[in-house]
Amino acid sequence: MNNFKIINWLAWLVLVILWNYGYPEASPFLDVLVAVILSLASITLMKFNKK
Repeated sequence: MNNFKIINWLAWLVLVILWNYGYPEASPFLDVLVAVILSLASITLMKFNKK
């Protein structure tokens, strides 16, 4: 279970970095919004993995 958490966090981090470098013209609001959406997706994935 611990390895899944690390992989999940690394996937979230990579996606946030890709977003920031892929869309450098995005506003700070969009940066935060995408990070929150990705975080919620990560949390949801963790909940489905527990079942």
